[in-house]
Amino acid sequence: MSAMITPELVVLDTSLGTDRAGVIRRLAELVVAQGRADQVEGLFADALAREEKTATGIPGGIAIPHCRSAAVLEPTLAMARLEPKVDFGAKDGPADLVFFIAAPEGADQQHLKLLSKLARSLIKKDFTAALRSASTEQEVVALVEEALEAAPARKEGGATAVKPESADPGTTTPPDAARTKRLVAVTACPTGIAHTYMAADSLVAAAKERGIDLQVETQGSSASTPLDPSVIAAADAVIFAVDVDVRDKHRFAGKPVINAPVKRGIDEPGVMVEEAIAAADNPNARRVADSSMPGSDDDGPREGVGGQLKRALLTGVSYMIPFVAGGGLLIALGFLLGGYDITGFADDMVVNNSLWNLPSEFPETAQGALGAYLGAVFFKIGSLSMGFLVPALAGYIAYALADRPGIAPGFVAGAVAGFMGAGFLGAIVGGLLAGYVAMKIGKLAVPRWLRGLMPVVIIPLVASIVASGLMILILGGPIAALTVALNDWLSGLTGTGAVLLGIILGLMMAIDLGGPINKVAYAFAVAGLGAGAIDNQAPWQIMAAVMAAGMVPPLAMALATVIDRRRFSLAERENGKAAWLLGSAFISEGAIPFAAADPLRVIPAGMLGAAVTGAMIMGTGVTSQAPHGGIFVFFAIGNVVMFVLSILVGMVISALAVVALKRFAVRKPAPAAASESVAA
Repeated sequence: MSAMITPELVVLDTSLGTDRAGVIRRLAELVVAQGRADQVEGLFADALAREEKTATGIPGGIAIPHCRSAAVLEPTLAMARLEPKVDFGAKDGPADLVFFIAAPEGADQQHLKLLSKLARSLIKKDFTAALRSASTEQEVVALVEEALEAAPARKEGGATAVKPESADPGTTTPPDAARTKRLVAVTACPTGIAHTYMAADSLVAAAKERGIDLQVETQGSSASTPLDPSVIAAADAVIFAVDVDVRDKHRFAGKPVINAPVKRGIDEPGVMVEEAIAAADNPNARRVADSSMPGSDDDGPREGVGGQLKRALLTGVSYMIPFVAGGGLLIALGFLLGGYDITGFADDMVVNNSLWNLPSEFPETAQGALGAYLGAVFFKIGSLSMGFLVPALAGYIAYALADRPGIAPGFVAGAVAGFMGAGFLGAIVGGLLAGYVAMKIGKLAVPRWLRGLMPVVIIPLVASIVASGLMILILGGPIAALTVALNDWLSGLTGTGAVLLGIILGLMMAIDLGGPINKVAYAFAVAGLGAGAIDNQAPWQIMAAVMAAGMVPPLAMALATVIDRRRFSLAERENGKAAWLLGSAFISEGAIPFAAADPLRVIPAGMLGAAVTGAMIMGTGVTSQAPHGGIFVFFAIGNVVMFVLSILVGMVISALAVVALKRFAVRKPAPAAASESVAA
């Protein structure tokens, strides 16, 4: 294994620029000049992209910019002692010690462990003091190599344990006071090289100072050993110092939790430990969510009314989709086998015929007697499945608000909405009514003997009477009239009106990529599918426009990473490979990693292409009877050639737009002075 740092990779008491971007660029140039990487721009772009996600400055005047990059040929450390200092985002001020950690995209575990060990050493005051007092580059290299060769305090990637000092055996304490508080923690950052391990060691040190038993699971790049289940079970609270999702989070369900970015675990480890101790003694502390424990607090911020409504609506839509997806595809198969006139034959064929008694009368467009019979069966099953659209939407909206006691009154309110012709608007209103009524009743203080009856009798009964009664007596009629007016308006859209609607739907699908606006457009399209028919294809056209427009952003980002690789980080290029499949399957969220890293350029570009696609779909009358699946449900698409062409046009427009924006709409870092040079 070649040395990761050499004297030529060390710069002492030199100015490398006035801001972090300038310093990172100069260090990237140094790494390339030493033959450790083959592309300055690629390495700089990957390191700066990582820096923009989370600042790498840490307390003590230290910065550790780092990345994995395809431009790196071998794991490398470059070190600079800056004069003057440069701000890297640490709370206590600018940094004078900068370690640039550059790892290849396929770095082996041994190299990653060494890089992680160096990151841990940087929080030790004696190590950083020695670096500041070193007089030569060779002395710095020797200090770093000594830190890398030091015996590890624990197994890399595993759980850090710190045991408090034993209590005086002669002291008698009450049982509650005798047991030391036990904490567990998880640390993780996007790269998994530096912050993950530095936060872990900082938390361990802070816990040791306070005599607290703390064990940490580092979910980093150099392997990860999960905490023992018995350790988690015995813990009084959990700390999540993470910038990414915690793996297997359900293991900590029900534990009081302190959740913060990984950098806070480095900057304020003592505060986080004290907050966790306080949470352990607080019965109202936030807890790691557990779906099997109704009413348990989530580990995130508490919801407001707006957030609660959004969650309820999206929950209802997500549970409704399987009914619509299965039903829509079965109806499409029914039309494919039985012809479009199968609607007038289906009921009679299903009841009076069988595989051994095929029908003698069937539509001329059917695929023979067998095709007609199977088409009738598929069509009927699909129609029955679609009949659950409104009740399921209402039922699961209520479920999201009131848990299981809300399901029955929600379904009943949805059935009433369907009976009165109120459609999906009625389902939303009825579901919200049922859910809120059930939730309020469930919070009432009742005698112990009545509690067992509340979720199975009292809540469903009272909530059904209130919600469904209001729908029948007051709300159902006006909502039904509004639904009829909306359907008439949509059915009457032609020409410019249809194209304008396609543009609006396309913009909505791309503006937040699976967020609330996207879901509103999608829910609008899915809820209207049930009203689609041969003589009323507007709902099917809307569904096609929504699906095609939603496919554009991820496909465009995938294409953009091929057109101009250098404009994207390693992680984005990897996400681009996955985005081909995600986009083809109509999963708009495939573009989220790109939008999160560069929203001001990615989102407008995606909206431009999606709007064009939506307009083309509506203008040419393309239809979709399937609510999901993308190109994989081609048999449910009317005019599939135009469907694909519209997507391709939008994809190319968005890809070219995002590449152009990344090339020409760029924040350029302040250049270093021309006279400055990198000293070896």
